Amino acid sequence: MTKNILTQKELKRILDYNETTGEFIKLFTSGSTIKGDVAGTLQKNGYIQIEINNKGYKAHRLAWLYVTGFFPREQIDHINHVRNDNRFLNLRECSNMENAKNNSMPKSNTSGFVGVNFSKSVGKWHARICFDGKRINLGYFALKDEAILARKEANVKYDYHENHGMVEIR
Repeated sequence: MTKNILTQKELKRILDYNETTGEFIKLFTSGSTIKGDVAGTLQKNGYIQIEINNKGYKAHRLAWLYVTGFFPREQIDHINHVRNDNRFLNLRECSNMENAKNNSMPKSNTSGFVGVNFSKSVGKWHARICFDGKRINLGYFALKDEAILARKEANVKYDYHENHGMVEIR
């Protein structure tokens, strides 16, 4: 039995996608669906989900299908870290490793810069980065700004996205 996969043609029959706003608009009225309404529900995790034929789809993956004609083969990264910002210019297909190089600032971060923390045992600022699944120690520094500079240089060296470490907005 062949699996029923949503196509770009079927998606465009059901919904209109505005690349500028990132919103999907319903193209017909049926049951509780009203033509012209914005499609989707904001989930607790910050993503928008749209139900089509009793199956839930993340709106960013539908946006990719709508514009390119195919579902993404890998992950979709929200470049600006805003999970419900589904403007096509804010989306990029990338590997898990590439996506990890554009993570939001962890909530547990206390230094204000990802990869930098104060080491009480050493009494200095510690900078580190991950590359190819390995943690790389960038050093211990007397000044926080020195540790941040070391991390910024490592971000460039190891090809981290310029938005890596931004505060996530939900």
